[in-house]
Amino acid sequence: MRDERLVKLARVLVDYSVGAGEGEQVVVSGGVAAQPLIQEVYARLLDAGAIPIPQVQLPGMQELFFGHAKEVHYEKTPPVVRSIYEGADAFISIMAPQNTRALAAVDPRKQQALSKRDKALQEIVLGKDRWALTLFPTEALAQESEMSLADYEEFAFGAMALNEDDPVGYWREKAKEQGRLAERLEKADEVRISGPGTDLTLSIEGRKFLNGDGKKNMPCGEIFTGPVEGSVNGEVYFGIPVAVAGREVSGVKLRFEEGKVVESSAEKGEEYLNAMLDADEGARYLGELGIGTNYGIARATKNILFDEKLGGTVHLAVGRSYTETGGKNESSVHWDLICDLREGGELYVDGELIQRDGKFPDYDFG
Repeated sequence: MRDERLVKLARVLVDYSVGAGEGEQVVVSGGVAAQPLIQEVYARLLDAGAIPIPQVQLPGMQELFFGHAKEVHYEKTPPVVRSIYEGADAFISIMAPQNTRALAAVDPRKQQALSKRDKALQEIVLGKDRWALTLFPTEALAQESEMSLADYEEFAFGAMALNEDDPVGYWREKAKEQGRLAERLEKADEVRISGPGTDLTLSIEGRKFLNGDGKKNMPCGEIFTGPVEGSVNGEVYFGIPVAVAGREVSGVKLRFEEGKVVESSAEKGEEYLNAMLDADEGARYLGELGIGTNYGIARATKNILFDEKLGGTVHLAVGRSYTETGGKNESSVHWDLICDLREGGELYVDGELIQRDGKFPDYDFG
């Protein structure tokens, strides 16, 4: 039976997120488990007169690469692959892992070497500014979240507002309220984040906040900027675990001095944490401050795409800044870590309390 939620999601991604038009080439990438959604997106692109370029990944290919790749394979992105990215007008990427721990045994230095190799591809996608990242519910993601597949589908599609009659209208309305908060913050200088194990200050003076309204991520529900480089001081505890690069990282503590991470630890995954921080000079500086506003996400599930949007949390990304925000930090890394403020947390802007225990009294995020 055809799932009408996937029909809605395809319309959101094609018509709203990337706005595909006649004759435009759109790369659609995803794992084979996402076949039902890939097919819906493919059909919707054809209906719009666009030209879909499907890129479907087979299970186990990443493991084979890291197990067999020689030095030459890490030197540069294959020219054929680069030409596809350069020629495309827009990108729709669908995460659909069948094993979230498939890369757990891979040396993180190899993973980082591949990321460095393909940094130019990231820059091409970001530069074209027409891309969307989403997720298709799989058994692996449901297990990681300790849910049945049916419950996880309800959770994921609910967070995307696909139970609404008009999901696009929902995201447009949410963007208006998020815009109010962004306008307030763009007039500010300093943000202070306070909570269990956390007391951190940073400057956002002169920086632009971007409105996460479903154009780039689905689900969405955040506003974010690039902190002033060198302004971050204090300690922060990231209590929400994440499953990343085939392993779990949890209980991360970072201490900053003049913008740079000078101390780091993790209750789990510390080797991976330190490998990412040592990837390059920019990896020890912040590239993003994000504020989650999606209160339709019921709880954390170790998935950054969802958890960074959780209403009542903030996330800080080590590494690359988004240049549109005014951020200047450069790195092959961009890794979001999530700080939960829903129990005992406070968020201050220029000394004024704007959020306590994850709630914004002056804003209605639904």
